[in-house]
Amino acid sequence: MPTDWRTLDLERWAVLRIAGPDAVRFLQGQLSNDVALLNAERSLLAGFHNPQGRVIAILRLLQWAPEEVLALLPRELVSSVIERLRRFVLRAKVRLTDATPEWRVLGLIGTDDTPPHGLRLPLGAGAQLHGDGQLCVRVSDAPSRCVLLTAAGNDPLPDCAPADPREWTRLDVAAGMPQVYAQTSELFVAQMLNLDLIEAISFSKGCYTGQEVIARAHYRGRVKRRMQRWRTSESALLAPGDAAKLADGRSLRIVEAAVLEDGRCDFLAVAGPVPAPDASESVIGTEAMPLPYALPAD
Repeated sequence: MPTDWRTLDLERWAVLRIAGPDAVRFLQGQLSNDVALLNAERSLLAGFHNPQGRVIAILRLLQWAPEEVLALLPRELVSSVIERLRRFVLRAKVRLTDATPEWRVLGLIGTDDTPPHGLRLPLGAGAQLHGDGQLCVRVSDAPSRCVLLTAAGNDPLPDCAPADPREWTRLDVAAGMPQVYAQTSELFVAQMLNLDLIEAISFSKGCYTGQEVIARAHYRGRVKRRMQRWRTSESALLAPGDAAKLADGRSLRIVEAAVLEDGRCDFLAVAGPVPAPDASESVIGTEAMPLPYALPAD
């Protein structure tokens, strides 16, 4: 039966393995989400922060085995994240390894009407399914998107047409889904990236690195700068970490950007207050675009 699902290699993603009897307990003390809620049917998003509450990396956590958690994050950050996490291992029975060479990370885009042959798909954003040495997690609905982890060199979806890699980024931007790269690591406090709005922060769990700053911003309502979505009015090339200005003088720091077919750029950025003139920042014409979630009136 033909399928309308399309697939692409998510080559920018790395797979970090956290294994051992203390894996969940260790991550619970380092990440912003309640890792105790992670299980074989449910994945989690979480932030890894410095003591000032600034985001070092955003991780998608997957339970591969009872004492083994896999985390997806950009390849350019995996070495530094492992190094920083190892500082906190102390006597915990946990091992941190870069398992990227063992896995192929595929993105799937389509509908649920005609799933790829032989592949069961999880239902509901964040749900995951195991089977035949593979792990599939649903990252969003409408359009449906999944991430499939399979053994390196495996081609489990021969009946799927290839997707344009740029489409995945466009859908991330439209979904208001932030990511942190080397250029933006430790630039933004958690709420600036709306991590509290995409269920990547738990305010009821115990302490973790950066928790005091993040909780204070939450309970005192002092988040004045949040990630928003814009689209340029003309052709433009923007990349994470770039600085720019809106026509009203507000400064922007780009979080994620995707070039559209007509050359314009759809992007997520954190806007600051009206800055002093800075000739190094280009002024771009923009149109405000909606996010699928509401920003609080901080």
